[in-house]
Amino acid sequence: MAFVIGLWILLYLLEANQANSLVDFIHDAASWLAGWSYDLFTFDREWIQVVVGYGIAAVAYLVIGHAVAGRLYRR
Repeated sequence: MAFVIGLWILLYLLEANQANSLVDFIHDAASWLAGWSYDLFTFDREWIQVVVGYGIAAVAYLVIGHAVAGRLYRR
């Protein structure tokens, strides 16, 4: 999950062609995964909004994934 969100942030910052079907798919998936965090904070600059809004979700998924993996490893 964090990979998809991170990939969208990278594609956005590199100004990938949003008319491309792969870029559109990544954007849709990242928007669905980060829907809960995207409008948590508002910024004047759009690129900061994308990095922070999607970044919060990516970090949350990394932390949760790490915790779950650690718990499963101990069993």
